[in-house]
Amino acid sequence: MKLPRRQFLQLAAGAAALPAVSRFARAQTYPSRPVQWIVGFSAGGDADFTARLIGQWLSERLGQPFIIENRPGAASNIATAAVARAPADGYTLVSVNSVNAINATLYEKLNFNLITDIAPVAAITRAPIVLLVNPSVPAKTIPEFIAYVNANPGKINYASAGIGTPAHMAGELFKMMSGVNIQHVPYRGMAPALTDLLGGQVQVAFTSMPGTIEFIRAGKLRALAVTTATRSDQLPDVPTIGDFFPGYEMSVTYGVGAPKNTPAAIVDRLNREVNGGLADPELKARLTDHGAIVVAGSPADFGKLLAEETEKWAKVIKFAGIKPE
Repeated sequence: MKLPRRQFLQLAAGAAALPAVSRFARAQTYPSRPVQWIVGFSAGGDADFTARLIGQWLSERLGQPFIIENRPGAASNIATAAVARAPADGYTLVSVNSVNAINATLYEKLNFNLITDIAPVAAITRAPIVLLVNPSVPAKTIPEFIAYVNANPGKINYASAGIGTPAHMAGELFKMMSGVNIQHVPYRGMAPALTDLLGGQVQVAFTSMPGTIEFIRAGKLRALAVTTATRSDQLPDVPTIGDFFPGYEMSVTYGVGAPKNTPAAIVDRLNREVNGGLADPELKARLTDHGAIVVAGSPADFGKLLAEETEKWAKVIKFAGIKPE
């Protein structure tokens, strides 16, 4: 049977619109089952804390469990690769942070591309890193510290949580911009690094604020500076490294991503709900009490931030000649 031209065109147009209507309908009913949120680090760390707090908020707001799965290994590359290959339906999410931006250059043969294979959903927080010294180091300011290092060539070591970690990058950026020569000592995690810093086996460390602020307040470690562009509300009397070396900035961004081609309507809904949580006074207080700075914005804002960080840390890695373990 031959259809009239007008009827044929109407049917063709309707068929073409079906995928878009279907995607919209899925977004309207999303989520209709539990959502898996993969974290590429062990339980108890900053990435895990952030994901669990926001995941609980999303569960309450959207009526389905957001299940946090810790899948550590290869500096979060295993978890990110798994999500890059997952169905693009909004039911598999991944914690995305500054480590991912660093890994993009540090590892030459990743089986995914952060910028093209992971859809940015929302930034959540930025956490400062603190330049700490053991009290045996007499310096109380950055200029005094540089003078002390220069007076003791080859004797001052700084600890980090491992090669390619944000703490390591903070130290190498400091070396690059200040010209100071301190030797990097990588540890397998921040806990053993802190143990040796407290014991005086290493003199200096770049560490995340949440894990060290109580030692600072107790006088067991001395904070010389924070790495963010502005001072921390938790340590208001501690200057920034940028006060002495303009343009210096290092903070650990925490956010959430999804597989590429995840429907925009789902990404936008998740983004709105995350930003709603960040505006909630109680939730915001829990994040800031942990030493973090709340970051709200669109998926495009988060994507731009990740691209800028990837470019920034590529320069530092190449300058310092850093290779993965």
